[in-house]
Amino acid sequence: MKNLLLVLLFTPFIVFAQNHLPEGFGYVVDSIPDIQLEMRYCYNDNFVGRPIEGYNEPVCILSLEAISALKKVQDELKEKGLGLKLYDAYRPQQAVDQFVRWARRLNDTITKRKYYPEVKKQHLFKEGYIASKSGHSRGSTVDLTIIYLEGEQKGKELDMGSAWDFFGPISWPRSEHINKEQLKNRMLLRETMSKFGFRPLHTEWWHFTLRNEPYPTTYFDFEVE
Repeated sequence: MKNLLLVLLFTPFIVFAQNHLPEGFGYVVDSIPDIQLEMRYCYNDNFVGRPIEGYNEPVCILSLEAISALKKVQDELKEKGLGLKLYDAYRPQQAVDQFVRWARRLNDTITKRKYYPEVKKQHLFKEGYIASKSGHSRGSTVDLTIIYLEGEQKGKELDMGSAWDFFGPISWPRSEHINKEQLKNRMLLRETMSKFGFRPLHTEWWHFTLRNEPYPTTYFDFEVE
């Protein structure tokens, strides 16, 4: 009888935990319904070349603090007829673990031409493109770009000079390999994100982390669904 009572007491909590986000997290589109999503890790078009573990649905999850700050970015851009497109947000640790395993399989190079044509795969760790931990797993980091919200170019991305997740110096925010218009677009993204509390990364124009992130030392592994 005692064991039965324990099962009855704890089972509802377990079901709840499996079917809801952890406390402190939310879905981005619930607060920013006009934001555009292109969740590449759910599909084959990413540097691994296949769907990534832990990405079960093409949704974006972030800490509530990051969502609040991101909404301010979207609202500011909308005044210019622009908006945000998200490529990635919260990333489960199991996905990062898959990146590490992929990087160690040196003969798996099906995406090299598109994503890392000038980088030897055996150097991905040394050059910082792959690591065993990612800020994305703390829940307050985003990969994103700017799109047009109006006119003939509605839905089109601003020209940033390189693709998302491209491994190489051209992806550095102030790369010498891009033109003035592309640099202007990158700086618009950088300045607007910084204005509302996001810190840029010096090697990826699309990558930003909330400065006062709520879980600075916690790497989560709940699935994206």
